[in-house]
Amino acid sequence: MSLAPRAVLVHRTTEYEELVARHGTHGQAAFFLSSRGRDIGEVAERHRRTRRALAEVAAAVPLSWRQARVERADLDRFLFAPEDVVVVVGQDGLVANVAKYLAGQPVIGVDGEPGRNPGVLVRHRATDAAALLRGAFTGRADELTMVEAVADDTQRLVALNEIYLGAVGHQTARYRLGLEGDGGVVEAQASSGVLVGTGTGATGWLRSVWQERGSALPLPHPTDDRLLWFVREAWPSPATGTSLVAGELTAAARLRLTVESERLVVFGDGVESDAVELTWGQTVRVGRCAEKLRLLG
Repeated sequence: MSLAPRAVLVHRTTEYEELVARHGTHGQAAFFLSSRGRDIGEVAERHRRTRRALAEVAAAVPLSWRQARVERADLDRFLFAPEDVVVVVGQDGLVANVAKYLAGQPVIGVDGEPGRNPGVLVRHRATDAAALLRGAFTGRADELTMVEAVADDTQRLVALNEIYLGAVGHQTARYRLGLEGDGGVVEAQASSGVLVGTGTGATGWLRSVWQERGSALPLPHPTDDRLLWFVREAWPSPATGTSLVAGELTAAARLRLTVESERLVVFGDGVESDAVELTWGQTVRVGRCAEKLRLLG
C-alpha cells in the first residue's frame, strides 16, 4: 500500500524569535533594539505575519495527508521522502536552502511577508496553499536548473543559485583551471575565487559579477540547461594567467579545478557553514546537476 502524501512545511526562525532567545525576554529585546534606534513593534509584527502564514498553510493541508515541519537549521538532518510535497514559507533564499536536499519532490514557495521579498521563488500567498496542494502532483511546475560540484574523493555539493570555489576568508586562491574536453588546456591562476551560477542565480550574485564585468554572455533563464562561470579578480604574474576568466557551460560541459594551496572551500548559495574542503592536488568538477528543482508556478 502506498503512503499518503506528506506536506513538509519548511520555515526559519524569525528575527523576533532570535532576539528573544538571545536577550531572554521581550522587554530586554525591546531595550536592546531601542538603544540602536529600532522599534521592536515592527519586528514583532513581521513575526506575527510570518506565523499567521505558516498556520494558514498548515490548516490548508488535506486531512488525509500527513504533515511535518522542519526549521532551516535542521534541514541537513531531515529525511525527505518521495511522496513529500515541500511547502517553503518565508523568503526566496529559503527555497534555495532546501533545494539541495530534494530529489524531484514538488516545491511550493509561499511568501511569509508579502512586499518584503522579490517573490522570485516564493511566488504564492498563504491563501493559495489549499489549491496548490491539491494540484501538487498534476499542476504546472518549472524545472529549475541546479549546479553541482563533485570532488575526486566523492564529496558532492549541489546549489540552486551558484557555487563558489575559493580560499577561506576570500583570500587569494591558487589552483589550475580548465574546461574538460578542451584539449587539456589549463591555466594556473591566483584569484578571489571562481563563481559558477544558474539562471536562478542570475537574479543575485551571478548577475552582480556579470554586470560589473560588462560581460557579453547572455544570462541564462532559470530553466535553461546552461551555466555561466566567472573568475573573480584573477591576478597576472609570471606564474599565473588571466586568459580563462569567464565562459558558459552547456549540457554535460564541466569546469575542472585542481587545488594548488593548502586549503580551498566549495560552498553553495552563500552557505559557508556547509562547505566541501579541498587540499593540495585535489580536483573538483563543476557543472549542471542532473536533478532539477520542481517549483510549482
